[in-house]
Amino acid sequence: MHPLLNTAVKAARQAGRIILRHLDRADSLTVTAKGRNDFVTEVDRAAESEIIDIIRAGYPDHGILAEESGSHSGDRFEWIIDPLDGTTNFLHGFPQFAVSIAIRQLGRLEHGVIFDPLRNELFTASRGKGAQLNDRRIRVSRVHRLDGALLATGFPFKDLPRMEVWIDTFRALLPRTSGVRRAGSAALDLAYVAAGRCDGFWEFGLNIWDIAAGALLIEEAGGLLTDPAGGHDYLVSGDVVAANAEIQPEMLRLISAKLAEHAAHS
Repeated sequence: MHPLLNTAVKAARQAGRIILRHLDRADSLTVTAKGRNDFVTEVDRAAESEIIDIIRAGYPDHGILAEESGSHSGDRFEWIIDPLDGTTNFLHGFPQFAVSIAIRQLGRLEHGVIFDPLRNELFTASRGKGAQLNDRRIRVSRVHRLDGALLATGFPFKDLPRMEVWIDTFRALLPRTSGVRRAGSAALDLAYVAAGRCDGFWEFGLNIWDIAAGALLIEEAGGLLTDPAGGHDYLVSGDVVAANAEIQPEMLRLISAKLAEHAAHS
């Protein structure tokens, strides 16, 4: 394992321990609203602080972009951190949340970790080395058509005006699949696409720390991840369409058509 990835794994596991220690008393935690339907707890902050401390101990000159504490300038390396993706799930005891850490070098994603502490599932990837789940190689699914595919998604709950266009994409996709799931952690949704548990995923308005590690996982697992136009602006726009190479073009066609309809009427 690459030393950078090894550090990311260590940090993710330690953050996971902090999260699990507080799980049974989530109802007594201090919760702050960052925005509409967007919450942060003392656990998010403690987990992020632990991750940053571990990174700083090994790589004091590296840059950091973290959900709760923001951007810390550094050299050509940048760590992108979501200490607890799925905070609302965590607060309700809903078992779908994870730690996500990615590493960029000169703007290119090189390593990624998504850790589900409840299931002790560690998803890892390094550029050119493939993707793994607990040291077992993973690949995206082999589904050839949307018929029979299981998709994952997320609501644009931070940007309610975009809900109408999301609803239209949902209407377009659902009848062509065997189901759509909304579990509440984009990081895990992307990891599940990489592992073949879901065949595809789409969501609008995500943040870079929601996407970065999962994007590399999917690429290294043989999948495709783009913005709805088929480009690679997803880390900036937060709009993501991911799947295997067989069904991603069809998802793009249906989603982009609905986006174009809304743009024409706006």
